[in-house]
Amino acid sequence: MPEARPVSIVTSGPLGLTLAETDAAALLIRDAVPPTPAYRWPVLCERLGVDLTLKHENHTPLGAFKVRGGLTYVAALRKRAPHVTHLVCATRGNHGQSVAFAASRAGLRATIVAPAGNSAEKNAAMRALGAELIEHGRDFDEAKAHAAHLLATDASAEFVPSYHPDLVVGVATYARELFAAGEFDVVYVPVGLGSGISGVIAVRDLLGLQTEIVGVVSERFPAYARSFARGEPIETESAATIADGIAVRVPDPVALAVIRAGAARIVTVSDDAIRQAMRWIFTDTHNVAEGAGAAAVAAIASERERLHGKRVAAILSGGNVDAEVFAAVLA
Repeated sequence: MPEARPVSIVTSGPLGLTLAETDAAALLIRDAVPPTPAYRWPVLCERLGVDLTLKHENHTPLGAFKVRGGLTYVAALRKRAPHVTHLVCATRGNHGQSVAFAASRAGLRATIVAPAGNSAEKNAAMRALGAELIEHGRDFDEAKAHAAHLLATDASAEFVPSYHPDLVVGVATYARELFAAGEFDVVYVPVGLGSGISGVIAVRDLLGLQTEIVGVVSERFPAYARSFARGEPIETESAATIADGIAVRVPDPVALAVIRAGAARIVTVSDDAIRQAMRWIFTDTHNVAEGAGAAAVAAIASERERLHGKRVAAILSGGNVDAEVFAAVLA
């Protein structure tokens, strides 16, 4: 195998990315993250009445797609800013795990800010990966603001945002794997801050496919849905949701531009629909999906009539749900 090289992407408009760069990213990532499967589960297809394939990002070593972006971000960082030895980020869990994992592999220090009351098991995972964890704020956006303050006194530190070109090139590798696995008319993608759906849009366009891409958000955090409709970022209020991985109330303007240019629409789903999808995924495939991970299946269930006769894929973006929460969902 050729030696993996640090990768970055050259921005051209809202998002610049080449297939060569995604292939280089795949080589870099492969040492830590094997390609994840894309399975068609007959019982789930029969239940929904949809020809559905799940892309199992819950099968990565950290249980979510974010690990891919952390690896490419840190590789690019070490090339462009070798003086940085301390990474700081804000997270509800999966982004933080990816930063902690990549930082540890590179010998860097990581400090992660999560909102108060965040998933206990995600917090434990971040600590186990060697990160210093700070709980602060009501939600992701308040945690993010606090993380920014931590940088003021440390010249060796860099903030790792949840949306950045060097993250997108990494997470785009799951889209490369998906489109290599089959042809799809529609792909449903959960939207947190937008790196996952941006990667899917970029790879779709680079391959010259006509696949329709649909974003999915929680109806309790509809910022991207409202912003998509309005054409400008719209901030929404904080709320409680089972889908903490997509609980974002302040859209990233670059991500929004990519999504508006490349997605067909954004669908909102209720917490009840997400819980139902989590149950279906478990009973029909014996996979565990966190709330954000099940959101795409919930959206497909709501749009099943328009999907008749189409080949559909859903991104099961992660499976990191606390045991107590999942037990309550199954009950």
